[in-house]
Amino acid sequence: MVGAWLLLLGAIGIEVASTAALPRTQSFRDPLWTTLVLVGYATSIWLLAVVIRHIPVSITYAVWAGLGTAGIAVVGVLLLGERLDVLKALALAMIIGGVVILNLNGATH
Repeated sequence: MVGAWLLLLGAIGIEVASTAALPRTQSFRDPLWTTLVLVGYATSIWLLAVVIRHIPVSITYAVWAGLGTAGIAVVGVLLLGERLDVLKALALAMIIGGVVILNLNGATH
């Protein structure tokens, strides 16, 4: 089970990296970056397919989507020059809180 969670974290990391690289594709006109982004997304989805054999799909997808969204928001602020304001910080906290609550609920049922 720990291995599945590590694969899920890997899928999230790959998805965040692929999303962060999207601007480098130049609207999918740069073949190298386009290939890297598409391969990254495909790898992330493949890892999700592996993970759902061990963790329920509802939990897997919620964690992947929630932490992926929060992760790219953090990368955007730290590496891509995006602004962090109170509303964005609150929204990120709510996403992370929702993922935590969903996992706690899933662990008890």
